[in-house]
Amino acid sequence: MTKKLKIDKKTIYESEIVEIIKKYNLYCIKDIFAFYTGIKSSQFYNLELEKSERIKKAIDDNKRKTCQSLKNKWYKSDNPTLQIALFKCICSEEEKRSLAQNYTDITNSDGSMKPQPQIILASEKDLENQKRLLEKFK
Repeated sequence: MTKKLKIDKKTIYESEIVEIIKKYNLYCIKDIFAFYTGIKSSQFYNLELEKSERIKKAIDDNKRKTCQSLKNKWYKSDNPTLQIALFKCICSEEEKRSLAQNYTDITNSDGSMKPQPQIILASEKDLENQKRLLEKFK
């Protein structure tokens, strides 16, 4: 296959796949193959279509539209669980902390993670082996 023919075929696949993504409201690349039978997954990846900005944008657009649609439904709902879910999506970090039932700050003042203490449990057998080893070196 010539390079020009390969590029043209790639462009055709890309356009058809973008249409499928929009038509069926797809959210991830692996879903494409359930709705678009014009290409096998191996060929899709050989053509590097997973790197296509048009395909990525179509998937991201679907995610954003669906997310916004859900948030609108949650806002209109009388269900407290959905209202709390919406609040958690849109509130500040301070508001999230006040809403949480328990909150543990694991960051230092500079934003880095605090070192976490490690607990090592030893069995009775381990302790006996350590004692025997220590006695050998006395």
